[in-house]
Amino acid sequence: MFLKNRKIFDNKPFILLFYLFRIKYIAQNIFGIMKTYSYMVDIIEKKGAVYLLLIDPDKISGEKLRSFVSACDKAGVDGFLVGGSLLMGGSLETTIDVIKQSSKLPVIIFPGAVHQLYKHADAVLYISLISGRNAEHIIGKHIIAAPIIKQMELEPISTGYMLIESGTKTTAEYISGSLPIPRNKSEIAVATALAAQYLGMKLIYLEGGSGAQFSVPKEMVSAVSKAVDIPVIVGGGIRTPQEAREKVEHGAKIVVTGNFFEEEKNWKLLKEFAEAIHLKK
Repeated sequence: MFLKNRKIFDNKPFILLFYLFRIKYIAQNIFGIMKTYSYMVDIIEKKGAVYLLLIDPDKISGEKLRSFVSACDKAGVDGFLVGGSLLMGGSLETTIDVIKQSSKLPVIIFPGAVHQLYKHADAVLYISLISGRNAEHIIGKHIIAAPIIKQMELEPISTGYMLIESGTKTTAEYISGSLPIPRNKSEIAVATALAAQYLGMKLIYLEGGSGAQFSVPKEMVSAVSKAVDIPVIVGGGIRTPQEAREKVEHGAKIVVTGNFFEEEKNWKLLKEFAEAIHLKK
């Protein structure tokens, strides 16, 4: 019926306005929704890799958090992840608010559960635990979270999350009830990462886990990074700038450190970590 009324197309200003709105809509969907992801891709191009700090609301808060965020800003950190497998007393919302007040760097939620969502964050890692076989952590929880994420207008960054054997049983392993990929089985990690890429995921996360005894082996980081065309994140058990640099040299595009910096005495190493991860100066 709309097509039959062809006189509407004689109104050139109307047509121009229509197409302008369409262009704006497309631009918002392509660039606006993926703003944080695009920022990270840009950092990878400029610096060689992205350095993210994982903050657990249970472990650091108040003035100590403000001081820590300020130290990260000055050291050259590229952004923050916020979340934890459990939240016993810390507040995700308050933590994110404090970071946003103290820094202009992006804040990405690293959710340990469906309730760990907050509209004032910049994005959320939309994590699928692809190394496990528990459907709840592959797609189940995501169905519950999806409408909330849409309502909050959070940017979802689809992430294939793989737990890697790290020498000790981590909280993530225990809570998820899943077996990690053995450290010496790079071929399993490669096949799993490829499956995630073919399913349309935008990031691969190789995770040793909070408090890991050993970080993800460089051989596995290299094998996965060579096999996929999307950025690989490596986190867990990274305690020295040299170890962080090693991950980047073997293909990691995003490096995450967490509980190592919960001790204030280690903050002096923040800049050293950032410089080690940023291969391009």
